[in-house]
This record gives sequence, C-alpha cells and structure tokens, in this order.
Amino acid sequence: MTASNVPADVRRFLLAVIESVPHLEALLLLRADSSRWWDSADLAARLYVDEPTASRLLSDLRDRGLVQHGSNGSWRFDAGDAERARIVDRLVEVYSRHVVEVAELIHSTSDRKAQRFADAFRWRKET
Repeated sequence: MTASNVPADVRRFLLAVIESVPHLEALLLLRADSSRWWDSADLAARLYVDEPTASRLLSDLRDRGLVQHGSNGSWRFDAGDAERARIVDRLVEVYSRHVVEVAELIHSTSDRKAQRFADAFRWRKET
C-alpha cells in the first residue's frame, strides 16, 4: 500500500478510531444519511449482523465521538466538529476507491492488538 492511497490524516483516523471493518461500515452507513435516526435493529439488518452486535458498534462509535444517541434510543452520525467531519468525508472517498487497502490497514491494527493480548498470557520459561 502506498502512502498516496490512504492520506496521512485518514490513516491516523483509522488507526486511532476505527476498531474493525464493521465499525467502519456502520459509521459510513450512518454518515451517508446523517439526518436519519437509526435504531440498532435497522442497522443490524443493513450490516447483516445481529442486533446486540449492532448495538455494540453504535456504542463504540458513540464512545469515539462519532455518533449521537437520541433520547428515544436511536442513533445518528455526528462527528462532533468540522475537522472530524472533513476526515470522515475523505475516508468515504478513499474507501470507495481503495477498499482493500483500508480494510488491510484496519485488520493490521486488529491483528496487532490481538497478538499483544495473546502475548500477555503466554507462558514464559523463567530463567
């Protein structure tokens, strides 16, 4: 993957904020219709996941400051500020042209996190 495929600001955003491809897909779906309020069942149906998974994705995105939770239990895209909204807009553009590169970037961070977690439980021979 070349640096030109994923601009530095989008790369930083992905590495710092997006935990998995389903998180990215949920974010992009909500962003595509940012005036709509979604419930977890609607999101689950669109992403082909179960409702508890959709709820977790939405909660994670809220915790990262990317979606707003309404009083009626529904959700919508809200980047919080113009700079983050601009980066998400650029992410949409990059992802539409470089799906594989973006997915590989996301998976590479997930793999590293999983390996660090597994390493914490590795039995080491004491010397």
